[in-house]
Amino acid sequence: MSQLFGTDGIRGRANCYPITCDIAMKTGRAVGDFILQSGFSRLVIGKDTRISGDMLEAGIAAGAASAGVDVLLAGVIPTPGVAFLCTSLEGVGAGVVISASHNPYYDNGIKIFGQGGIKLTDDQEESIEAAILSPADPVADVPSEKIGKIQPLSDSLEQYAHFLKSKFSFMVSPEGPASQKLNIVLDASNGAASKMVHLVFSPDRFDAAIIHDAPDGYNINDNCGSQHTGDLEKMVMAKGADIGLAFDGDADRLIAVDETGTTISGDQILAICAKFAKENKKLKNNILVSTIMSNVGLTRALDAMDIVHLKSGVGDRKVLEEMIKSQAVIGGEDSGHMIFLEEHSTGDGMLSALKLIEVMLYTRQSLSELARVMQVFPQVLINVEVDASRPDFMQIPPIAETIQQVESELGDQGRVLIRYSGTQPLLRVMVEGPDQARTQALCEKICAAIRAHI
Repeated sequence: MSQLFGTDGIRGRANCYPITCDIAMKTGRAVGDFILQSGFSRLVIGKDTRISGDMLEAGIAAGAASAGVDVLLAGVIPTPGVAFLCTSLEGVGAGVVISASHNPYYDNGIKIFGQGGIKLTDDQEESIEAAILSPADPVADVPSEKIGKIQPLSDSLEQYAHFLKSKFSFMVSPEGPASQKLNIVLDASNGAASKMVHLVFSPDRFDAAIIHDAPDGYNINDNCGSQHTGDLEKMVMAKGADIGLAFDGDADRLIAVDETGTTISGDQILAICAKFAKENKKLKNNILVSTIMSNVGLTRALDAMDIVHLKSGVGDRKVLEEMIKSQAVIGGEDSGHMIFLEEHSTGDGMLSALKLIEVMLYTRQSLSELARVMQVFPQVLINVEVDASRPDFMQIPPIAETIQQVESELGDQGRVLIRYSGTQPLLRVMVEGPDQARTQALCEKICAAIRAHI
């Protein structure tokens, strides 16, 4: 069982194990060795806006350079921007992103992409983890003249912005271009998107208002972004905007707000994009991939559209694995991770935003109209704090009995899904049901049993 890697890299509280300078340097060394063994010679490092990012960047860069790998520092850049640089820069064998995604500023993490911008396989992560935890020095024999160089990559944001803009179509119909700019509001979550939103959603293409784009190292995800859309909803209504777009701290997630101020989930965006792709004969193999956490309404909507719905384990890496296996081109999570595999190798919040805007422009429909393709079943997700032991909760009779009672009460009108978080000491309890009040009560009933017995 992995000691360091969770569902999305290594993550924890900054300056506490395992997010320490020591682990950062050892990770840099291990990734450097992985790069050289793969026949490459360069590493790209990007980060979000957390106060601990500089510290961890220095450790990873030093470790990789000591292994004999040249390091390119991309600076503050969205996670999918690092994945893009892994494909566009010569000699790059891996990319490291220093980010804890949607978590508070005091957390941080280390995500790793391989060559081509693909997240590592389980076997690759296990190999790198073994090297990190090994008591032996993996680079003791690297001679002085083989030490790598560390240098900033001055135009990383511009390169990535150009890539994103190249994926956006100006055409709204076969007859010609858009007659007017879309009025949008963007929430950068005081994170990695803070500068990028200005480059991508520029005045020549959009009438854009931008909020939460002033990071100070501490305010990333603080009552803003994809997890907290209250400010965005208010701004959309105040401006009479067509759409609001919220990213998370490293900008690989997207949550939207329609013109009425209603939040549109990742599942709804997937349904909208899948429908549009199928109608335009661009949904390869007629498949959409999501996770087991997706709302039951997504399955029913896809069934109605005669689209095959495949479900993976939790995490965008698991979604990508299933997409590659089934040769699907669209997949994602209700949390807002969406992968358009013919456009990019990983989930990309800004690319997802552009794709959603394209659907609005081509169809000439409002986001609220498009969202009617899917009925969202009431869903309640409560995170219960647990200790590190993570016992099998189904082997604890009072908890198992409570879960069975709830499942029996719901019947075919809902479902229960409980799992441990792969990145935090939490047990996630999700219940879907026929109405909000009943669903909330049943979810709280299970959580009470868990708190009492774990």
